[in-house]
Amino acid sequence: MTAQTARPEIATTSLGLKRGHSLRKPAEATGEVNAAMFESRQRWRDFALMVGDLCFETDAAGRFVFLAPDPLLGWKPEELLETDADLMLAGNAFSAGFNPFRPTEPVRRRRAWLRRADGTSVCFVFAAAPLLDGSGQIVGARGVGQDISQQEGHDSEVATALRRTEVLDHILWRMRREVLAPRMMQAALEAIATSLGLEGAAVLDLAGDGVLPTVLHQTGAGLSSVLYRALAMLESDEPHAGVLGDDGRFLLVCPCQTRFGASAGLALWRPQGGRALDPDDATLAASATGLIRMILEHESIQREMARQARTDPLTGLLNRRAFLDEMGRRLDRLEHEQMPGTLLYIDLDHFKALNDSQGHDLGDEALCLTAALLRSTVRPQDLVARLGGDEFAVWMDSADEFAAAERAEALRLQGPEALAHLAGPNAPPVTMSIGIATRWPGLAEDVEILMQRADQAMYDVKRAGRAHWRVNRVEDLR
Repeated sequence: MTAQTARPEIATTSLGLKRGHSLRKPAEATGEVNAAMFESRQRWRDFALMVGDLCFETDAAGRFVFLAPDPLLGWKPEELLETDADLMLAGNAFSAGFNPFRPTEPVRRRRAWLRRADGTSVCFVFAAAPLLDGSGQIVGARGVGQDISQQEGHDSEVATALRRTEVLDHILWRMRREVLAPRMMQAALEAIATSLGLEGAAVLDLAGDGVLPTVLHQTGAGLSSVLYRALAMLESDEPHAGVLGDDGRFLLVCPCQTRFGASAGLALWRPQGGRALDPDDATLAASATGLIRMILEHESIQREMARQARTDPLTGLLNRRAFLDEMGRRLDRLEHEQMPGTLLYIDLDHFKALNDSQGHDLGDEALCLTAALLRSTVRPQDLVARLGGDEFAVWMDSADEFAAAERAEALRLQGPEALAHLAGPNAPPVTMSIGIATRWPGLAEDVEILMQRADQAMYDVKRAGRAHWRVNRVEDLR
C-alpha cells in the first residue's frame, strides 16, 4: 500500500466518523463531500477485508477512528474507538520495535502481535501507510492486517524441532568420542550446558540413604546453590518447568529411571540474572534425559562387568587376580606409612571328600558358608578373596601377626561348627588350616614372596595334622 495525501477537510471529515464501523451513512452526512468520503471508505473497507482479517484507520494522536470487522479479536468497536491504538499491542510487539498503527513510511509484510479481549496474543502481518495532509504532515494512518498465528506457531514448532535435533546431534557427537561411561556422561553434560547456555548441569542419585545427597556427575558451577532445591523438586514430582532457585538461579529438573532400577534425576540451571528456562528448554531437556538414561545404563553394565571380572562368581569374594592387584597397591601405601600388614592363607580340610561324597551342591554351600564366615570375622577394610578351589586369603592392613593369630584362632574354632551339618555321619569334619605371614616395612618384600611364606605356613599345618594355624616369620626363611 502506498502513502496517500489527503486534503485537510477530508481528514477532518474522516475524524468526524468515529463510529464508522457500522458503515451506515449518518443522517448529518448529507453534503456531497461527506457522501463521497463515506462511499470511498466503504469501498476501501470491502476491498481490505477481501485480502486481510483486519483494517483500521487512526488519527494524528494514534487513536482508532475506524476498525473492521465487528467484532475484532473479541473486542467490541465501542471499546476501541477513540482509544489509543497502542492498547491493542501485545507486550512482545513493543520489543520487536514495530508499531503498525504509527507508521512513518509505507510498510509491507511486517509482523506484530496484538492482544485479544481475553488477554491472549495473536500474530498479524501488516501493510500500512501514514496519512498526510497538504503540507506533508502525518495526520493518521491506515492499514490492513492478516492473521498468521497458525503459521507462526507452525514455524515456531519447526524451529524448535530443528534446534532440538541439532542439540541432540551435538550431544551424540560428543558422546561418540568417548568409550568409558563416566567420560561419556561428562561429555554429554558439557554439551547440554553449552547448547542451552547453562551455568551448570548435574545427574543426582535419588536412591541414596536420604542423609546426604549423592551427585553422580556434574559440570559447571553453582551446584551447591541449587542442589537441595533440585532434589526436593525431583522427589515431589513437580512439573519440569523452570523455577527460580533460592538465590535467583533458574532451575529445571527431569527424573530419570533406568531399566535396572536406578533412580536418578537431571538438574539444569542458569546463572543469576540469566534468561529464564522456558517450555522449549524443558522439551529439549526431556529429550536429552533419554541420552542420560542410556549412559547411566551403560555405566551400570560396565560396573557389573568390572565387578564380575574381579570377583568369584560363587562366593562374591575377590578373585585371585583382583586380590593380588589390590594387595600390591596396599603394600605401597603401608611402606610409605611405615606400617605392617598380615596375610592369612586358608585351606579347607577334607573338602574334596565332602564334594565327592555329598555332591557339588553341598560343596558349593561349604564354600559360600566359609566366605560368609571370613567376612564376619575380619574387619570391613580387610581384603577377603577366594584364590581358587577351597583356598581363601585375607589381607589385614596395619595388623601384625598377633592380631592375625586372634582371627585365625576364631576361624579354627567357628569353621567346623558352621560346616558340621554338611558332612555325612562317617565323613571327617570340614576344618581349616591357616598360614600367617606378616610383612614389615623396610624389607622390600613383594606380594609373591609374601604369598609363598603364608602358603608354606599353611602346608606346615597340613603336615602337622591340620585344623590349626601357623605363623611364618621372616627369620624362618633365613
